[in-house]
Amino acid sequence: MKIGILGGSFNPVHTGHVRMALEVLERCSLDRVELMPAKVPPHKVNSDILPFEFRLEMVERAIESIPGLQPNAVEGERAGPSFTCDTLTCYRTEQPEIETYFIMGASTFLELPKWRRGVDIPDLTNLVVVHRWEAAASVAEFVGRNWPQALQDANLWRLPGGTTIELVDTPRLDIKGRYLRRRWRERKSLALLVPPGVEAMLEERADEIETHWGKRI
Repeated sequence: MKIGILGGSFNPVHTGHVRMALEVLERCSLDRVELMPAKVPPHKVNSDILPFEFRLEMVERAIESIPGLQPNAVEGERAGPSFTCDTLTCYRTEQPEIETYFIMGASTFLELPKWRRGVDIPDLTNLVVVHRWEAAASVAEFVGRNWPQALQDANLWRLPGGTTIELVDTPRLDIKGRYLRRRWRERKSLALLVPPGVEAMLEERADEIETHWGKRI
């Protein structure tokens, strides 16, 4: 079984996340893509992160009734920061029959050396790097520098351990979480920026959200 994993803080989950998951699901012929909120995002240590259970429910609402997409709550079961290398190691140990495809944007991919065991991640999973065409040269140079043993075939690199790094050129919606949080505080419309179920949830539980995102105008 081929499972895609799209992780993130999802604070909030937005249309760009859902669209990216669907694009990779279809382009890479995956059985499903799981959207996995980080319990404690190690690179975003600040007070405006909503509780894990809240963000997980937003993911559930965002993808309900969309075939091929599922929420994944596994990082909520572990204490401490949500390091990707630990999550992927658990997959290989506990579900070796699953072939995983970790999905990330090109700009995030280029920051892997800053992650905990970041350069080891392609040994733990296949990587799907979603990019715009102008990022292709930077990604290719980055792969060559960090994994010189990888064999390139067009926009796909094969590592000695059997995993791959694949560049996938898809439409992307550049929606930033901080932009959405600011619009929410300013009571501006989030229509088409977040899925309808998420937009409704942000209004239904506004009092709780204000304790994390700040008071609304």
